[in-house]
Amino acid sequence: MSVMPLLVETSATFVGRETQLRLLHEHARRAHTEAPGAVLIGGDAGVGKSRLVSEFVATRPEGTVFVGGCLQLGVDGLAYAPFTAVLRQFLRERGRAVFEAAAPGGVGEFARLLPELGEVPVERRENRGILFEQILRLLTQAARDGGVTVVLEDLHWSDGATRDLLVFLVRNLDQPGVQFVVTYRGDDLHRTHPLRRLLPELERVPGVHRLQLEPLSRYEVGLQAAAIRGTQLAPGELDELYRRTEGFPLFVESLAGAVDPTPGEGPDVPDHFRDLLLEPLHRLDETALSVLRVASVGAVSGGVEHEMLYHAAELPERELENALHTLVDANVLRAGRTGYRFRHALLRDAVHGELLPGPHARLHLRFAQLIDAYPESVPAERRAAEQAHHFMAAQELPRALQASWWAAVRAGEALASSEELAMLERVLSLWARVPDARERVQGHTWAEVMSLAAGAALGADRYGRARELADEALAVLPHNDDDHTRMVRAVLLRRRGQARAHDPNGGGVLDLARALELHPPHMPGYGLLLSILARESLLYRVDRDPGPDQRQLADLADAGLTAEELAWSALRLAERSGSSGDSCAATDARITLGGLLMSFGDPERGRPMLEEGIRRAADDADPGLEARGAGNLGHFLRELGRHREGLEVLEESLARHAALGWASVHSTFNNQNRAEILFELGDLARAREIVAATRHITLDSKFRWYIQPVAARTAAAMGDLAAARQAAGPEERCRVLTAQRMNVIQLSALAQLETDLLEGSVDAALDLSEKVLEQVALAAVPGYSWPLVEVMAEAAQLGLDPGRSPETAERARRVRALAGEVVAAMPVTGPVQRAHAASCAARFAVIDGADPEQALAVWRAAVADWERTPMRLHLARARLGAAESAVQAGDRAWAAARVREVHAVAAACGAEPLARAAADLARRLGTALSDGAEPPAAPAGLTTRETEVARLLAVGSTNAQIAEALFITPKTASVHVSNILGKLGVTNRAAAGARARELGLV
Repeated sequence: MSVMPLLVETSATFVGRETQLRLLHEHARRAHTEAPGAVLIGGDAGVGKSRLVSEFVATRPEGTVFVGGCLQLGVDGLAYAPFTAVLRQFLRERGRAVFEAAAPGGVGEFARLLPELGEVPVERRENRGILFEQILRLLTQAARDGGVTVVLEDLHWSDGATRDLLVFLVRNLDQPGVQFVVTYRGDDLHRTHPLRRLLPELERVPGVHRLQLEPLSRYEVGLQAAAIRGTQLAPGELDELYRRTEGFPLFVESLAGAVDPTPGEGPDVPDHFRDLLLEPLHRLDETALSVLRVASVGAVSGGVEHEMLYHAAELPERELENALHTLVDANVLRAGRTGYRFRHALLRDAVHGELLPGPHARLHLRFAQLIDAYPESVPAERRAAEQAHHFMAAQELPRALQASWWAAVRAGEALASSEELAMLERVLSLWARVPDARERVQGHTWAEVMSLAAGAALGADRYGRARELADEALAVLPHNDDDHTRMVRAVLLRRRGQARAHDPNGGGVLDLARALELHPPHMPGYGLLLSILARESLLYRVDRDPGPDQRQLADLADAGLTAEELAWSALRLAERSGSSGDSCAATDARITLGGLLMSFGDPERGRPMLEEGIRRAADDADPGLEARGAGNLGHFLRELGRHREGLEVLEESLARHAALGWASVHSTFNNQNRAEILFELGDLARAREIVAATRHITLDSKFRWYIQPVAARTAAAMGDLAAARQAAGPEERCRVLTAQRMNVIQLSALAQLETDLLEGSVDAALDLSEKVLEQVALAAVPGYSWPLVEVMAEAAQLGLDPGRSPETAERARRVRALAGEVVAAMPVTGPVQRAHAASCAARFAVIDGADPEQALAVWRAAVADWERTPMRLHLARARLGAAESAVQAGDRAWAAARVREVHAVAAACGAEPLARAAADLARRLGTALSDGAEPPAAPAGLTTRETEVARLLAVGSTNAQIAEALFITPKTASVHVSNILGKLGVTNRAAAGARARELGLV
């Protein structure tokens, strides 16, 4: 066997990746000039991902590539590591000005990641959204002069905050100029690894491509080895090298000069190639090996600074330098400006894994102590997390707990809730093993740390985990009656209630109500609790048969603590206090009150209160509250029929947030309100565009509960059944009956019913209508209930059509009765609700068998009410209903005029089903849809007489009945029926009748 050389050579020749390199260059061109995008480069460890990226980066113009790497320590709570490196490179190369340009008025939230920029901003609830938006702006602005490429390496080690920020940027970049190149190890993605869910989600975003690197071929291994050795390998040597390395470039580098020419006599390939990685190190002298082992401990977060390595190695300076020269010359370590990195992370892992328990603990403890002694050797954002890691590895549990606490504090300041949660959970896991744990966490009790962890879980959108933490703490918290214990219990209940409120099936108001009973009014947080309970009680589901949560709310209301009184109490309490937290509570309460007053039909008092809340939220730089206020104002203006004013409010708010770099903080909520207004104005195409763009960036957000129904309703109105059914899928249908928020129930039910009726699934619509009417007290929240009850009435009307089964007719009568109870109990506020009520009355009149003249009079009243609103499609539907009644009443001329109006509006709006229904009625009337045009032809090639026969088939008439009605013989009727079956492509009379109904012949 040949002798192992000391040096581990790297070939200057780039082998086997020409196609992938070309794809990266082509993607960069498109990303910089056409549309932003990302390339996700996956492959096993050692397959050459970093080499491919380095070759690509080397060809890019100077100053256009920014590189950051995820660190192994990321799993221990170090947040935003690769983006911090990218931002620090921006600061180094482009100066402070780029940060000030991206954050008007200073450096904004950037100081959370780069402390050298200044002090961290005062805490606000939406800072994380602002931070993300400002990074988005920085990249967008930096890309204007030719584009930038951001490289993020080793995403398999990424922390939750990094993943969240990457997803945000990829989804929200909408201008050309920015390319992301992301690498990850495919072999590290175990079944529960978060990247397994994230990567497919990212791939669905336009401009994102996945590139999988495979090992080199035998021929390519030969080229690489020849470039390293300077000579071609003999066939036997190449066979052996290829067998042992399996084509992985990293291991070809390690073994190219150490190949046994005798095939088959070398050792088998060890698991993960650990032995192959260590094999070249056996020729190093003991001092170099010792320094390498020390470096493997210090480089746990990617690299080790020279100063730290000097103190940790405890060698004379000359001896250390000689050892480092040996390691760098052997291509084991690579020197940077101030420190060293391993040639490959796998090599660092292999060396670190060889440490014996004693040296392992001693070296980790040494590095933890050195961070205290030489803090400037570690970036500020990494100190606490690295110390926590080293102390844990050294089994110094008291100091590990304390360092983990400060790492949690740092993560909280950086708005990295997932990492804050991870560190707080480590604190909790060590609590019982550290006698003075409370003193090491600034005097907090175990229950208080649990509560903070539950709060961090809420911030990370991990609502299930927040509930678990709160449950565990509440189960063991003593039932002491002192104010502090009562406050801790109340805060835990509040956080559990907030977690449950974010679950559409979870409720949460009961916890909030219990928290209010416990929370001492003079203790911090009481005003915030009042404002949260006021807001949540407004949205909470109300059942005909109330459950425990609702009875608790009823008890509060009986005691005078309605949503309105809770909000007034929060406002009064907050305004007596000067704290920033109470200021947020006051603004929140003001917005809740303004919305309540608007919903009561009192815009003179409600609108100024909402506008004041919006102004105060803007003054406090709280985009979440500001967007909520604008969304509520736009929503209630819409409900009052002032759609254009509502649209203006929403668009001004979105434009202001875009100018300030907050555009994506709460844009989904306000874009949903915009789309809903445009939907009701009949601008279906524009509404659908907004919905499509919003759904693209809201796949996993709770706002999906609200945007999906608007997507379904808009698609249904335009006749796109496939898109409507996709948006109103089984999950959304289930949510109608299980959700605990009234607006989710109402919106989801509207989407389902309108899709059912487009599909012709009258039985499904009646079934869902009956269940909702039996379970939910719709009259308690009239805003969305009025349009919902009108659609239910339409389903009942269709269920009583001739030809329906007796079971369908019976269910339709049941729905009509239940809907009538709701209508009788529900208040009417404003012109829109008045028009919905009039349409319900008209449909009820038809269902109840009113004579044609009476039905027409009620429909004409509904038309008049709709004419007082800007909702032209709703007006068109009312006119179509009135036209149907006019035909029955014999006023065909009036009906024909209304049909032409309906068709013109429906065609202008793109409401295909409504236009088709108008055309069908015009055909039955024998009238044209416009002056000078021919009447619509009968469908499917039917003659005029066959059309009349088909109408009678649709209502179940026999041949004798057809003959009698049309003054023909039964034999002639039979011939017409046979012709109709052939033209409609059906085999029996029942199918022909159903098809005739589908074609709108009746």
